[in-house]
Amino acid sequence: MKCLFLYNPMSGRGKIKKRLSLIRSMLSEKYETDIVETKSGADMEERARAAVGKYDLIVFSGGDGTFHNVLQGIGEADMQLGYIPAGTVNDVARSLGIPRRIKGALKVILGGRSEQLDCMRINGTHNCMYVAALGTATNVTYETSQRSKRALGWFAYAFRGIRRNMRFRVFRIHGVCDGREFAHTGVLALVMNGRSVAGFKVNRGGSMQDGQLEVAIVKQKERPNLFQKLGAYFVVVGLMLGGIKRKRKRVAVYRGAKLFIGGVSDMVWDFDGERGVAGDIEAEVMPRRVRMMVPAQKKV
Repeated sequence: MKCLFLYNPMSGRGKIKKRLSLIRSMLSEKYETDIVETKSGADMEERARAAVGKYDLIVFSGGDGTFHNVLQGIGEADMQLGYIPAGTVNDVARSLGIPRRIKGALKVILGGRSEQLDCMRINGTHNCMYVAALGTATNVTYETSQRSKRALGWFAYAFRGIRRNMRFRVFRIHGVCDGREFAHTGVLALVMNGRSVAGFKVNRGGSMQDGQLEVAIVKQKERPNLFQKLGAYFVVVGLMLGGIKRKRKRVAVYRGAKLFIGGVSDMVWDFDGERGVAGDIEAEVMPRRVRMMVPAQKKV
């Protein structure tokens, strides 16, 4: 059987490049293995696309953005995937229980179980694995420089988020979730398939096999006073730390398989930590679309 290993040399402070001999050695116990260093997200996507039908397994390493690139590359193909997380936050790996240690992740790939996982389809063309996000601090993942991420890790995101988002922008948002209409003014909207967002178990009761998306909107007055502005910070922090299972007066939560969100024409969405599209979106669950090696004893 044949395996292609793709890796992003910029992720994880370059640790993957230093462990290529271990990766080749372990994968070669079971597969005839080719190793390719990618030059960009677009290159990762194209390499994954070209590998479909030529390999039995695509193993890839990088952060959530790398996962996103591979997802676009394989498209509709039923391709077996294995993942070695090497990014700053690794929300997909946290959601699935995949170890961050290289050897631990390789053991999952070689001895775990293969599962069919849900993903999201955005506007009929774009695949997302774990989150589509809009509003405060959601741009930090793709605007933070690689140099800062290598030097500071997760703190690079936190520092940029505080520096660039001290004033939460309030926006109007309306939508329909499985036929249920809603309308709010808010500062943050999350459409989630995974459990983890920004390193926190925001959707800890979620699953990548339940055919459902979870939506959380942090509400805010259209013209907030100082007290209400300060309150938004605490609500966002509480959401990140406590998740959506805990009821909060200023957080609206919806669940469904199909979703429309409108009224945000001049704002840009974050898709899996990458810059997405601006404006209205339609999102739907693509049930059991992604075939992935996951830990043998973990729920997904």
